[in-house]
Order: sequence, then structure tokens, then C-alpha cells
Amino acid sequence: MNGLGHKVDAMKKLPRIEVGYHAFARGAEEEFGAVRDVRPADKEIIVDVEDFGDVPVPLDAVEAVVEQKVIIDVSQLDEDVRQAIANAHRDEDYP
Repeated sequence: MNGLGHKVDAMKKLPRIEVGYHAFARGAEEEFGAVRDVRPADKEIIVDVEDFGDVPVPLDAVEAVVEQKVIIDVSQLDEDVRQAIANAHRDEDYP
């Protein structure tokens, strides 16, 4: 609480996130998409999930930002988005 009796938001401080950074699920080696927009006022980023489209990701789900990679705790996302992330590379042809 601050001196005015209001609860203080204990949001973690993240490094700067920029459009084009790759999005990774926590523990994954391959990205599932890329940041398309950063909306600090809405406390979210918009991520283009491969083969799915743009989804809002709350900043609370962002665990880290390292070397232009955004690490996301996907367990905080909707089930349909988690499924899309799991399937992001399934249609790619590998040699």
C-alpha cells in the first residue's frame, strides 16, 4: 500500500521489447512467432503466431527478454493459443 491507502502494482520490470523480436515458449528451442506490436498502456504485446495470426500476450506472461527473444509462459494463455503455439512448425517440410 502506498501512503494514500492504494495498493501498489508490483509488476516486474522487463527490458525493452521491440517489434520483430522472436517469441519463444519457455523451454523451447524454436520460436513460434514474432512481436508485431507493443502496447504498454494495455500491458500487452501482440504476437503473430505462425499459421494462426495475431494474439495479445499480457506482459505478466513474459518471463524474460534476452538477445531480441521474448520468452513467454504459455500456460498463462488461452487454450486455443497454446494449441496454435504447439502446432506452429508442424506443417514445415524438413529435408
